[in-house]
Amino acid sequence: MGRSNIRKYSAFGRQVKKRLIDRNMTARQLAEMLGTTPQYLNKILHGERSGGKYIEAIKKILEIAA
Repeated sequence: MGRSNIRKYSAFGRQVKKRLIDRNMTARQLAEMLGTTPQYLNKILHGERSGGKYIEAIKKILEIAA
């Protein structure tokens, strides 16, 4: 058996996913609000990109404490 390709969310990504569920909102909707692609947002949530220019906006939209 080979290694699976399941990627894990970063700690920030887990927070974002929980808030999206709480708000009945999709990652696609969040990406549209941010002006980025769902694919790029996904990379941020998995810790593959820093997403520096989007982090504060994500926190504000989803009301995530600093």
